[in-house]
Amino acid sequence: MLSRRVVVCLDVAGERVVKGVGFENLRDVGDPVEMAVRYEREGADEIVFLDISASAEQRATVLDVARRTAERLFIPLTIGGGIRSAEDAGRTLRAGADKVSLNSAAVSRPAVLGECADRFGSQCVVASIDAKRENDGWAVYTHGGRTRTDLEAVSWAVECVERGAGEILITSIDRDGARTGYDLELTRAVADAVSVPVVASGGAGGASDVVSVLRNGGADAALVAGILHDGVTTVRAIKNEMAGNGIHVRP
Repeated sequence: MLSRRVVVCLDVAGERVVKGVGFENLRDVGDPVEMAVRYEREGADEIVFLDISASAEQRATVLDVARRTAERLFIPLTIGGGIRSAEDAGRTLRAGADKVSLNSAAVSRPAVLGECADRFGSQCVVASIDAKRENDGWAVYTHGGRTRTDLEAVSWAVECVERGAGEILITSIDRDGARTGYDLELTRAVADAVSVPVVASGGAGGASDVVSVLRNGGADAALVAGILHDGVTTVRAIKNEMAGNGIHVRP
């Protein structure tokens, strides 16, 4: 039986981890290397670094942080932000990442997903989708949730997989940082539409929300951030809750 994963997200700006609500009002919460190591020690299954500004200078900084982190981590590390080509992906993987996450670049030029998958394998390619509820569906946004596109989130997820993505990271902009629970309807719609693992993101308020999205939302993994950074709960407590609800977890 495959274990369900707890994925810890660290939004990195410069050499610091930041966190906000609805992608805004960012605040400093700590050192990325030390936080990644601590979360691994607590039982995190994966770590995600997201470069939230993604300028050329910022990207170089994040790759340096990635190198220092990869030297100390034994769990998979995913890096996203500013990856626009297979060459960018290659530099990121050589810096120590196990996977690369593409969002705005994939929307601008979908072929980049296939180029990365062809060169490095689909297992390395994560399609990150930021979605906002509109009427009966969800619109895809890019550039940190600031730019609306004409894409619909579920159909875009399907296209990403067809082009080579081996995993979908779906974030509800409406729930991001709100701690009101994941958007189960959004996550379920994406999970039912694709054949690859789906990571749910945005809205975790506690361990019960993680259990809910894994049991009822169809997610293979739950991404958590603020509730860990602020000490609301721990990875260990989340995994204990998962196990207590019959969800198979990695010890």
